Amino acid sequence: MIARSRAWGSRTFSALRHPHYHRYWFSQLLSLVGSWMQATAQQYLVLELSGGSSAALGWVTVAQFMPSLLLSLFAGAVIDRVPRRRVLLATQLTLLGTATALAVTTHLGVVTLPLVMLIAFVSGTANAFDMPARQSMVVDFVPKSDVPNAVALNSLSFNVSRTLGQALFGVVAALGVSLLAGGNAENISRLALPFYLNVASFFVVLYVIATLPFPERDFGPRGSMLGDVKEGLRYVRATPAVRNVMLLVGALSLTIVNFNVIIPYYARVVFGAREATFGALSAAFGIGAMAGALWQASKPNPLRNLRVGALILIVSAALLALTPGPTLAFPVLAACGFGMLSLLVSANSTVQLTIPDQLRGRVMSLYSFVLVGMGPPGALIASTLISRDWLLGPRIGLITLAALGLIAVLLLWTRLPRTLTRPAGDD
Repeated sequence: MIARSRAWGSRTFSALRHPHYHRYWFSQLLSLVGSWMQATAQQYLVLELSGGSSAALGWVTVAQFMPSLLLSLFAGAVIDRVPRRRVLLATQLTLLGTATALAVTTHLGVVTLPLVMLIAFVSGTANAFDMPARQSMVVDFVPKSDVPNAVALNSLSFNVSRTLGQALFGVVAALGVSLLAGGNAENISRLALPFYLNVASFFVVLYVIATLPFPERDFGPRGSMLGDVKEGLRYVRATPAVRNVMLLVGALSLTIVNFNVIIPYYARVVFGAREATFGALSAAFGIGAMAGALWQASKPNPLRNLRVGALILIVSAALLALTPGPTLAFPVLAACGFGMLSLLVSANSTVQLTIPDQLRGRVMSLYSFVLVGMGPPGALIASTLISRDWLLGPRIGLITLAALGLIAVLLLWTRLPRTLTRPAGDD
């Protein structure tokens, strides 16, 4: 049993044996804990400012993810032309600035819903470049044989930080009552402490990015930016394995992968929970997501959980709609997280291992487009369907979202790849 455990650990964390990836991974883990504290605090702040409106939560999500919808294709062309270090330093400095603005305005009690939307839009613009750049850089620090594991470990760090950050939100917000709000539990300034802690976390990742030895890339002669974008689109259209995986991710992003709207609304409005329970419910989703990423990291075949993960996600989301209260919602949300990450890690690894290096930035930006760029319309669809003020109500609305996701999975079921096709010239 000990030997099997060691073998599992060696297989699951194999990419961390590469020292540069090891440094990057741990710096991202720390920074993302702060980012998730901020994201959870921002969701709660929006509900406080709007009196529990799902529409307000949906519109802030639109502001945050609309730049990915508008800029992802352009961002991919930039990433294939510009050194990744320069892109990442620019995006991280921008995100540091937005976190500082949110912290100060919340602390002073002058934060407003339009201001939160503006800050979310600026952050989203930075993330439209940051996300595909980070996904593309995996191949800079690990060999192709470890790319599926590195992709899974990136998702693991994302979801370990989600779990820690969202669980810490309740504790940090409680500390904020005494440290920033003068003991007044209703004072909005209590929510500034998670934002301040996120500001501090940026300095570690900025140092690591500035000092990592990014390999030299041969950018070669370039045509127009528009021509580069069209080349990436032509490749995806002509490659069924990549195209159909992206169609699946995009369809589910429009329907059931909108837990940044579903979880806070169910916690605050449907279950009537306060900060601590809200953070715990979000952490339960993160624990499940972490388990899904670990499960996928231990599997050499990235296609293994593509279909199964989608089904687990849809079934567990439907079960959440039938859950009477927060106690039973913990394991159901953990199952949602497990299914979603099993699906997304499998999808990301499949795309990463199929595309050629010279198109990596453009294709991964298109992947970000279908995953994150579908967030704005998906958030509006989700917030409308689950609203207590709309025709269906929160529970039937969530079942409807799950049903729409199931239809998309069934339509694409036979078209999804079953074997991995590596790009020409790969070992």
